[in-house]
Amino acid sequence: MSGTSSGIVGKSFGDRIILLAVVAAGLIMVLPILWVVGLSFKLNAELKLDTNSVFHVPYTIKNYADVFGGSNVFRWFLNSLIVSSGMTLGVLILSSLAGYGFARLRFPGRDILFVIVLFGLAVPEQAVIVARHQIFSMFRLHNTYPGLILPGLAAPFGVFLMTQYFREIPKELDEAALLDNASRFRIFWKVLLPLTIPAQATLGVFTFLGAWNDYLWPLISATKKDMYTITTGIASMQMNFAQTEGLGFLMAQAVFAGLPTLAVYLFFQKYIVTAVSGYAVR
Repeated sequence: MSGTSSGIVGKSFGDRIILLAVVAAGLIMVLPILWVVGLSFKLNAELKLDTNSVFHVPYTIKNYADVFGGSNVFRWFLNSLIVSSGMTLGVLILSSLAGYGFARLRFPGRDILFVIVLFGLAVPEQAVIVARHQIFSMFRLHNTYPGLILPGLAAPFGVFLMTQYFREIPKELDEAALLDNASRFRIFWKVLLPLTIPAQATLGVFTFLGAWNDYLWPLISATKKDMYTITTGIASMQMNFAQTEGLGFLMAQAVFAGLPTLAVYLFFQKYIVTAVSGYAVR
């Protein structure tokens, strides 16, 4: 009995150590965010003298008032929202259809085509950036929303994720629906697709965050200021000595730009946990 009690105490002590370690790691990861938020509430004149002034009063909301008052951040914010939402919707539609096809349908060359799609995971974006630029220049797609959205629709990871998720769904559901004279599309739309919501939510969050934070392609494709995304727009405002000129204003823009990613993650967090726990059980 005493051995059991000591084992329980030891396990409880070990769990507390792990919890403390996780909390400490979380605090370390949050510190840079708190630093940015703190800087955003300080006057630029104070930050020019000493950035350590962030630790004491006074604080101000002037930087946020300037963001809402006269900068191009809202335009860039809207551009990022359109591009990220369009890319996310397109990836979810195409990946779901492709995943269903690879997992449920039989057609010549299916396995070879799936391997070719997986090869896309090994090709870095930088390797095709020149060819992509030339193609989009030929079709005059630069400085347009389609020009910013279309490259992101090629999502090998999304196809792989949805294919694996569809394969885990019992085929008896398809057979039962076929006995009721349901079409293939009806089976996909009414029976199987609702079961993949956790995977779709996970893929949608990763796609949205990737599109929102993307810098390389918008930097190349969007050369007009009105077509900048939030990442390229804020970067364009930084000078060689950004730390001494408008640092608080710059941090306020960064906080404003990061709010949508936080909201998306918080809203879809339960779906991500469900998808990850589902894969762990399998």
